[in-house]
Order: sequence, then structure tokens, then C-alpha cells
Amino acid sequence: MAGVLTADGVGPEAPVKCGRCPRLVAYRRDNEAKEPSWFNGAVPSFGDPKARLLIVGLAPGRNGANRTGRPFTGDYAGDLLYATLLAYGFARGNYQARSDDGLKLVDCMITNAVRCVPPENKPEPKEIATCRPFFQSRLGHLPRMEIMLALGRIAHDQVLTTLGKRKALFPFAHGARHEIEPGRVLFDSFHCSRYNTNTGRLTPAMFEAVFEDIRRALD
Repeated sequence: MAGVLTADGVGPEAPVKCGRCPRLVAYRRDNEAKEPSWFNGAVPSFGDPKARLLIVGLAPGRNGANRTGRPFTGDYAGDLLYATLLAYGFARGNYQARSDDGLKLVDCMITNAVRCVPPENKPEPKEIATCRPFFQSRLGHLPRMEIMLALGRIAHDQVLTTLGKRKALFPFAHGARHEIEPGRVLFDSFHCSRYNTNTGRLTPAMFEAVFEDIRRALD
């Protein structure tokens, strides 16, 4: 898949003002009217084009990536994710919750299953499917990728559907490791959202344990 476009000529990043999903376009326009200085668009992937690790999130948060234009930047989920990436050598610099903080990812890229912010952080199945060609192309433009980390079930399912794998064979579970095809491993984690951490469903130690396994697998 390395370096290829999808059948309809889609590249790895959606147009900033992508018009494929009417509900998401309407929500974007509403956000543009309320917050015209925000990014308000399809958030591009962020990181190392030669990455061996691809982290797959759900979708941009309204007050986070939709505001800053960088995945997981500007909300609590990013605080936990980027601190963990720095701790395990997948990033360098200082995360300051803005896109111009100079933070660099090392051997790692972050993308989302859906590139535009959905109302209430809940993309509809049709929107997930509509955004899939961009995700498929993103995978094809990472020639050295060995490991994917899915943050949450929607990201997990997007990976499996894109690769044509049966979901029943690779059930989502926090900390799970799936050998989905030769040379390609999928790890699962609960999403690092404020809700999951506030309720104790995901603790920093649980999240770090997943990255311990990933670091060990790559090293």
C-alpha cells in the first residue's frame, strides 16, 4: 500500500474545507460563525512520515483540535497523550497545547478515524465510512509502519474495516494486541478522554502500560 492513492484518487489528508458530509459541514459552519478565529476544518495528520507507530483517534474535539488544527491539541486528551509520548520517546520538545509549540513527534504519527469535528463527539456510521478513503490513503503513505494504536472502539473498527479484516476475529479490549497481518500489529486502548480518566475507566498507569508494550515491540 505504500505511497498509493485510493481508487477515487483521494490522498492521505482531506481538504481543509471538505464537503463530503453534510451534517459535519453544517456543524463546521456553525462553529465558524461562533469562533471565526479557530481552525474549523478537516484536521490533518501530525507527525513523522517515516513513522513505525500510527496512533488512531476518533475525531477532532470541538475545543481542541478543531480550534488548534492539530490532533489532540488543546484538550485534556492531548495533555495525557502528549505527556505519554514524551515519556516514551515518541516526541521531543514541550507540549504547550497549541499547534506552534514546536513539539515534534519521533517515529510516530497521529491521525483520526474522522477528520472533521462531529456534534457531541459522535460521528455517524455514514460519516466514518465517507472519511475512510482518507484513512486508507494515510496508511498507504506510511511505508515503515509496523504498529497501530487504536484509541477507542471506533478507531479500532476503522482500522479493521479499512484493511478488510473481520471484527469478530480481533475484538476490541484495552491493552489487547492483535497480529492482524504479517508485519502489522494493532494495539487497543480506551480513549484518553477526560470522561474516561475522570470515571477511572482509564488511568495514566493503564495508558502507560500500553505504551510500554508498544515500546518493547518496536525496540
